[in-house]
Amino acid sequence: MVLESQPGEYSYPAVIQSCDGLVHITYTWKRKRVKYVVLDPAKLTLRPMKDGQWPK
Repeated sequence: MVLESQPGEYSYPAVIQSCDGLVHITYTWKRKRVKYVVLDPAKLTLRPMKDGQWPK
């Protein structure tokens, strides 16, 4: 999954999955802000990666 597609510095990622199945992600943006994302894997749609390239 692509969380950020803009140029920038993204550091210190941390990922955990809680007992309810949700995936919690934190990381820093330009070492100035902390971003927090929650994903529900049950709602994700899988798409094949052809030639190792992310789908558009």
